[in-house]
Amino acid sequence: MNAPVNALFQPFSLGALELPSRVVMAPMTRSFSPGGVPNSKVIEYYRRRAASGVGLIITEGTTVGHKAANGYPNVPRFFGEDALAGWQKVVEAVHAEGGKIVPQLWHVGSIRRAGTEPDASVPGYGPSEKVKDGNVVVHGMTQEDIDEVIQAFTQAAVDAQRIGMDGVEIHGAHGYLIDQFFWETSNQRTDGYGGDLAQRSRFAIELIKSMRAAVGPGFPIILRFSQWKQQDYTARLVQTPEELGAFLKPLADAGVDIFHCSTRRFWEPEFEGSDLNLAGWTRQLTGKPTITVGSVGLDGEFMQFMVKTDKVAQPASLDDLLTRLNNQEFDLVAVGRALLVDPDWLIKVREGRNQDILPFSRDALMSLV
Repeated sequence: MNAPVNALFQPFSLGALELPSRVVMAPMTRSFSPGGVPNSKVIEYYRRRAASGVGLIITEGTTVGHKAANGYPNVPRFFGEDALAGWQKVVEAVHAEGGKIVPQLWHVGSIRRAGTEPDASVPGYGPSEKVKDGNVVVHGMTQEDIDEVIQAFTQAAVDAQRIGMDGVEIHGAHGYLIDQFFWETSNQRTDGYGGDLAQRSRFAIELIKSMRAAVGPGFPIILRFSQWKQQDYTARLVQTPEELGAFLKPLADAGVDIFHCSTRRFWEPEFEGSDLNLAGWTRQLTGKPTITVGSVGLDGEFMQFMVKTDKVAQPASLDDLLTRLNNQEFDLVAVGRALLVDPDWLIKVREGRNQDILPFSRDALMSLV
């Protein structure tokens, strides 16, 4: 093994979760599951990454069983016996290769648009109502709606445990439903779910507590969160380490085992006066394991590829990442596009075959390999 990369191949354990490496496959929407059911191509896609030594696979976002959870065509769901049977086959394939896997549980909230499957008549659901031209384009959630969504996430966690998943990840980032409650711009509620950030966190806290009670203490719950939003890349929920600690502690106390700290570029400091990134600060403030993410292994950040472009991201040095990992700034490293385009990326890194690593272009999004 190439000595400098040894840190990526150290085992990690948290209770019953034992990973053979520190590399995590980041969740990436792929839209190759017609009817919401993972098929043979999806099974093989995840199996290949486990076979290459990826320690933990976090699936693409999978919608929970609520009528407004979905926002995009052909994304998989995590409810219904047909979809769960498909996911169980994914689990079996990943486990056969020595890997671990968790589903990312997802509700898009107000981002949902009219005409979206499975029921085109259902509008987006969000913390606050939005009306355009006399039509409700976002349904402001009632207490009953909130309770239904919490139950949908809880049921998904129970189903994940039942079919052999190794934990779950809650998608609480990027301006989707849970994050919409966190974010003052989208949460204008005047009840107990609105107000300051502590009150805006109530929905997530109740959801996490419900899931934890249902799956018990030994089943890992990961929370992905972000400062940036799809609607505003410069958005910041908190401005200081003290505010970050106050935001995260109640979430940790509710039952989060691992924080997945989403940034666009992992090397960027989160606050002035320290080189620590968001995962570094989160680990220091909560004492919980953290996952870092953001343009790992590539020289261009992913948002460039969300629009039609001929740009290509080339393989990049891992030196800074490895230094941070060796310094225990964070515990795990999520890799997205580099693994999407090259299922053997980790093998090539381990063997020092950097010249063989594939670059990433938007074309890679058009197929599963």
